[in-house]
Amino acid sequence: MFRSVITGTGSYIPTVVKKNSDFINQEFYAEDNSLIPQTPRIIEKFEKITGIAERRYVSDDLRTSDIGALAARIALEDSNIDPETLDLIIVAHNFGDVADNKMQIDTVPSLANRVKQLLGIKNPACIAFDTLFGCPGWVLGVMQADAFFKAGMAGKALVVGAETLSRIFDIHDRDSMIFSDGAGAVVMEYKESETSGILSSSALSHSIDETYFLSIGQPYGPNPDTGTRFMKMKGRKVYEYALKHVPEAMKACLEKSGVPISDLKKIIIHQANEKMDEAIVEAMYKLFGINNPPEYIMPMCIQFLGNSSVATIPTLYDMVLKGQVENQSLRPGDVVLFASVGAGMNINAVCYRI
Repeated sequence: MFRSVITGTGSYIPTVVKKNSDFINQEFYAEDNSLIPQTPRIIEKFEKITGIAERRYVSDDLRTSDIGALAARIALEDSNIDPETLDLIIVAHNFGDVADNKMQIDTVPSLANRVKQLLGIKNPACIAFDTLFGCPGWVLGVMQADAFFKAGMAGKALVVGAETLSRIFDIHDRDSMIFSDGAGAVVMEYKESETSGILSSSALSHSIDETYFLSIGQPYGPNPDTGTRFMKMKGRKVYEYALKHVPEAMKACLEKSGVPISDLKKIIIHQANEKMDEAIVEAMYKLFGINNPPEYIMPMCIQFLGNSSVATIPTLYDMVLKGQVENQSLRPGDVVLFASVGAGMNINAVCYRI
């Protein structure tokens, strides 16, 4: 039996550290442009809810495609394959190479083509394309590679998730404290395997009332009509949507794989919000009639990396595999459930055995 197997992982952790205390003197405004009184208690409440104590931003000399290539290079070295033998390069992102904090988005050529160039891959048969699917984009890229493999159209793929959200958020919006930058990548190969590889996947798009829970809008604050637009999020709506639909999608994916819930070793979930992620995992286990999830089932890196959108899952997976997350480890034979939710609104999950 042939399966889609991850044979290499890599990530890039940006070097600029932004701590919660750095926001104490920041002016935040509400949607009606009224000034929100800022106190240390607001920062403390933010950390208690989201779990975020600090986040990482890229240095001024790096673009999204640059950090995507840096993570990709590590994954390729980890896989020990010749990059010229790749059939696919898929890069998940949402805003392209953002030139600065004025939302000057640059997406032509595609980031995948730019990553291919930065890696020095000359093979024209290696097809490079981007995928935009909100925060679940990297998981969708993995699903796309799996589909290409099963269709006989490819045998090796590089799947990258990269984002520089620090350049597209509104500094006067409190949600800006959530977002960060980063990149993660995996090499996938279609190999003969009786056990390891992708076992199942599932995806959903709710695009009626939910479509604009995340969108691009005017900045808050004293100058809302500058013409510059930034990412905006209806946080409560996203939370309610995720808690309602993500556990069901995760359950459906696991059931499709045939793996019993007792054999699930880790849930690598999009690092959106610590309390939300905990609630999602608890809700999924309750769907299986289990009140308390196993200890250490859900690794987290949001505390020190923030929410880097499409980069959170591949980054966290790489870190856990390489023993860089306290009390977390994985070994061959372990079953992992990847799951994400984001703009669209979109949901997906992949069940994978190492």
